[in-house]
Order: sequence, then structure tokens, then C-alpha cells
Amino acid sequence: MENQYGICRIAVAPLRAEPSDRAEIVSQLLFGEPVKVVEKDERWWLVENGYDAYRGWIDFRQLASITQSQFEEQSDCKLLAPLSFNNVLTAADGSVYHLSPGSNLPYLKDGFCYAGAEKFELSFTPHDASKSDFKADIEATARFFQNVPYLWGGRHLFGLDCSGFVQTVFKMLNVKLNRDASQQAEQGELVAFLAECRPGDVAFFDNAEGKITHVGIMLSPSEIIHSSAKVKIDPIDDQGIFNKELGVYSHNLRIIKRFVQ
Repeated sequence: MENQYGICRIAVAPLRAEPSDRAEIVSQLLFGEPVKVVEKDERWWLVENGYDAYRGWIDFRQLASITQSQFEEQSDCKLLAPLSFNNVLTAADGSVYHLSPGSNLPYLKDGFCYAGAEKFELSFTPHDASKSDFKADIEATARFFQNVPYLWGGRHLFGLDCSGFVQTVFKMLNVKLNRDASQQAEQGELVAFLAECRPGDVAFFDNAEGKITHVGIMLSPSEIIHSSAKVKIDPIDDQGIFNKELGVYSHNLRIIKRFVQ
């Protein structure tokens, strides 16, 4: 099959494990994210996200068609919806879309962006990730998402999983991370000791079998912000995350990585 390419034309679209509305949501596409089409099964297309190469099945009606060159141009878009609850796009027919922070704004010009042939008017000031100051902005960016509920596969303002939270925060600050916690753990530089942590370092946690299953962002050597039930701040020590509500250690610390020196 010839390679075909698309771009998400709605605020958020589920990526599913199988070609069915009943299938598990493994991730989400946000507005303006480009994909490569890998396989087609009637109205379901298996696609690969241009940003992190993550795959899942999507209803093709949630995509607009783009060319290969447009896919390549937009796979690392720097102009994003900002940290706000009021990121409104208006379509040509007057209907509106409410964008989550971190959504792409493709081909932004004179207050309009484009998803394929569709034109959308912005009512907000875009965020230019390339102008971010990671060390100055990491804590405030992470704290913006505090109390967003946990959602398996979530990358949206009203539902984030642990790795989706970390990936989104880092995307806003112009640092590209992979999608899943186990994939993110393969990136970055190792921090030898918890006491050496800086704000923005990323901690990874494993289960009884030694598999990386959880991730969060260090605020200090003794505090972490992560998505577990909701995005929240918990104490951490060499053993792991201590859940104050339950009075137990909820996550076993495995390694800590640094992505910005």
C-alpha cells in the first residue's frame, strides 16, 4: 500500500488497540498531530503518530488528508495551544473546538491554522515551545496540570496517564519524549542518587517483575508530581513514592533520568 498521511482534525481522538469502538484506548491524538497510515480496515485506520511513532487504530473520519511533505514538516510542530482552559478554535462553519495544551497549530499565519484543507481561527495567543526556558518553566508547567484525573491512554486536559502527563509537560518545553514510561526510561542521562535530583528530572518506577510501569517529574529530591488517580504531588525517598492518603509506598523507585543538563 502506498504511504498515506493524515492530520487530526478534532480536539482529541482516541487511538485504539484494535479496529473497534469497544477496543482499549492506548493513546490519543491531539488536534494538528500528523500521522502516517500503516493499514486500513474499512473505517478504521492503523496510524503512526509523527511525533513519537506511537501506533493505534483511529476512525479515519477524525483525520484530514495531508501530503508526505506536510507530514514531515508538522511532525515536530513548535507552535502549540498554551497552558489555558480557553483555547478555542473556530471552524469555517462557525463551530468551535476546545484545544488541550500541547495541541499543534499547523501552518499558523495571521491568526489562522490549517488541518489539511480546513481553516481554523484562533482566539488565543499560541505558545512557541522553541522559546521555552526549561529550568525556569518546568515546575509551573507541571503544576498547571495538577488535579487532572488519571486516564489510561490519556494525553488531554481532562484525562492524563502517567507518561502522557510527562510527555505533554516536556513537549510544552521543547523536549521530545517517547510515549510510554518504559520507552521514556530508555532516553536521558542517568542520575546516580536521589539527593542529586534537580527540578525536571524524571523518576521511573517498576513492578514486582522489574518492568517499568510508572513515571513522574521530580520537583525536588523529596517531592514528585505524577499522575496516579490524578496529577498530584507526593513525597519520595530512596524506596519510592509514599502515598499519604493510604499510608503506604505506592511505587517502587527504579531509576532517575535527566533530559536537560
